[in-house]
Amino acid sequence: MRNAGFFCFCPCECALRLSRRQKSFRGNEAPVRTIPFGLARSGAFVFQGRQRVNKSRRTFLKLGAAAGAFTVTGFPHIWSKNSSFAYAQGGEIKVGVLFSLTGTTAIIEESLNKATIMAIEEINAAGGINGMKIVPVIEDPASDPATFAEKARKLVMSDKCVSVFGSYTSASRKAVLPVFEKQENLFWYPTLYEGRECSKNVIYTGAVPNQQQDDFVPWLVEKFGKRWYLIGSNYIYPKEENNYCKKLLEGLGAEVIAEEYVPLGHSEFSSVINKFRSEKPNVIFSTVVGDSVVALHRQYRAAGLDPATMPMASLTTSENEVAAMGGDAAAGHFTSAPYFMVFDSPENKKFVEAYKARWGGDKVTHFVSESSYFQIHLFAQAVAKLAPSDIGPLGIRDAVKGEEYKAPQGLVKVEPDNLHCWLRPKIGQCKADGQFEILQQSADWLEPNPYSAYPDQKCTSEGLKQI
Repeated sequence: MRNAGFFCFCPCECALRLSRRQKSFRGNEAPVRTIPFGLARSGAFVFQGRQRVNKSRRTFLKLGAAAGAFTVTGFPHIWSKNSSFAYAQGGEIKVGVLFSLTGTTAIIEESLNKATIMAIEEINAAGGINGMKIVPVIEDPASDPATFAEKARKLVMSDKCVSVFGSYTSASRKAVLPVFEKQENLFWYPTLYEGRECSKNVIYTGAVPNQQQDDFVPWLVEKFGKRWYLIGSNYIYPKEENNYCKKLLEGLGAEVIAEEYVPLGHSEFSSVINKFRSEKPNVIFSTVVGDSVVALHRQYRAAGLDPATMPMASLTTSENEVAAMGGDAAAGHFTSAPYFMVFDSPENKKFVEAYKARWGGDKVTHFVSESSYFQIHLFAQAVAKLAPSDIGPLGIRDAVKGEEYKAPQGLVKVEPDNLHCWLRPKIGQCKADGQFEILQQSADWLEPNPYSAYPDQKCTSEGLKQI
């Protein structure tokens, strides 16, 4: 007859219960029931699979000694989430770089990779972080969320990176988030995103909806009118941005006459263009991303539509996409962002010149490459505050809270409560030369509110709270 297994919550109890059950098993293999790792994390000591029980007193003593060792030192390193790993070894600090170099979002993510590498090279050339060099481990997740998760696990668990910088779409961020939360590592996300996320394992350096829309939407309503057509790529980011946009429009007495989503990588917009022509919205609010941005703008222009009377207002169209589509296709349309390449500051002049010198005179900078750049410097400032023995994902997270950096866009700061950044939004209109004219800049340094569309919720240092 098959014997029932068991699990135990105390390591000493496991040794004792194994010893007591020797006679009942009579030398047969005793199956031992396993429990989920989440339960093991809470203190359960689990023997997995089948284990032959030896009747000797020596075996019991060995089990007891092992149990005592677990009581004092915890689980072996493979179960410790790298908590005791020495991340600063041999004068080097290893970080992961996780941007798509192939696939539909490579059009934008390649530039994020370049800005990240350039910042690392700058810091290393200046002597590193307290003499320690940053060593990037670069992976290509190929614009695929599942591959993002796979590569993130490699960077954290195999390569032992102390932080990972990467990702553009919210789909890819959501794919890697469980890796960083389970392993208690730190992910740095440079992209504007939809908010509605409160993680202690992510530093968010891109804009959230209130930082892009609070000035932009009222400005557009006043300038162009109240009939809006919402078009976006079919995933969480556009839908949440549009959710917030609709709340703002409702408060302004404006209306959404249509809301439509297209697949990622979509390139045939003839039916959408026909709807633009027939519906005649005052504003086309676009959250289309990647290659689709280029296709949409080119087909809009080819159809003879006029941005003077029916402009596209985007949260995602940057100098990078404009360079791909050509300035003529983007001219007259609008974007809201914390950074534009033409922004006049000493820091931005240095950034643009260095980027062109490193990657080519025809290359452009934009609001996500800029945040990819400055988040490396925030990381370096945080690490510089730590003793080598304290350098780890959670130590860096605590050190970066409240940290400020004079970025190309201006002064930025990591909000301690929600790990998002204070930014200063700007409104730009694209010109035929591919650059933007900055028409308006927020009068205030705008606090990040990742739950702006959900006023009954707030992200705090203790986690998400109901208000």
